[in-house]
Amino acid sequence: MIYKIRIILDAEEDTFRDIEIEESSTLEDFHNAITQAFGFEGSEMASFYTCDEEWNQDEEIALFDISESGSDVRLMNETFLEDIMTENNPKLIYVYDFFSMWTFFVELADIVEKEDGRVYPNVLFSFGELPDSPPEKKFEADEMDEEEEGDYDDLLDSYDDMDFDENWN
Repeated sequence: MIYKIRIILDAEEDTFRDIEIEESSTLEDFHNAITQAFGFEGSEMASFYTCDEEWNQDEEIALFDISESGSDVRLMNETFLEDIMTENNPKLIYVYDFFSMWTFFVELADIVEKEDGRVYPNVLFSFGELPDSPPEKKFEADEMDEEEEGDYDDLLDSYDDMDFDENWN
């Protein structure tokens, strides 16, 4: 079977690609298809994340295992698309280049029969241009109001009152 998947850049301007790929492909194959479809070199670290219907991030599936203890993380080359993306769980989050944080919403649109003579993965449709730099992310900590910021300033001002040994290390 063939998965038809829409990959949408998390940005104000609409930028997305529709890709069809075999359900038996690994997430590494899918990662390569996404990087090529958007014009990335493909040399940066990337991860997929499972998520719920509201796009709340859950389990990481990484391109490489960079954990200190080794094999704590699920890997793209060992994970198949059909095992992670289904009609009941049609969404993933994809992050490319952890320094730039290119973030994409990935959603399964349809499952169809394989067409003879067609090469997969295949870019079905391309809309919008990738901006020169990744869209800025608004993190919750960035949205503090002045009163909240004052609370942190007060905490830092009272640091001298805390009972720490100056030569603790």
